[in-house]
Amino acid sequence: MSAPTRAAIGWGTDRTAHPAKRPLRLTRRGRIVRMVALIALAWVAVGLLAATASHAERDAGPLPTAVVQKHDTLWDIAARYRPSDDPFAMVEEIRALNDLPGYTIHPGQELRLPRGR
Repeated sequence: MSAPTRAAIGWGTDRTAHPAKRPLRLTRRGRIVRMVALIALAWVAVGLLAATASHAERDAGPLPTAVVQKHDTLWDIAARYRPSDDPFAMVEEIRALNDLPGYTIHPGQELRLPRGR
């Protein structure tokens, strides 16, 4: 009688079960998470494109300027430059563009103005 071989005993053979490859199936929760992630990614992309476009517009040449006349106020300049816009918002934009700590301006002073919309 001959001795059993390794193959007959099972030594040296790969006995790990390989599961059949199945396509990935997402649960309802997984589909919702995927959709929310895609929407968030789209919002980020739109935001980046909008920011890039606004920088390109802002860098398109020198800003318009106005020279302060006697008895002018920031409010007067804002109303004269863009009468259809909110003067308060314009005043704040003018202050920010010119690094003005307060609301005092002097005749002859040249102020940078925001670009038209």
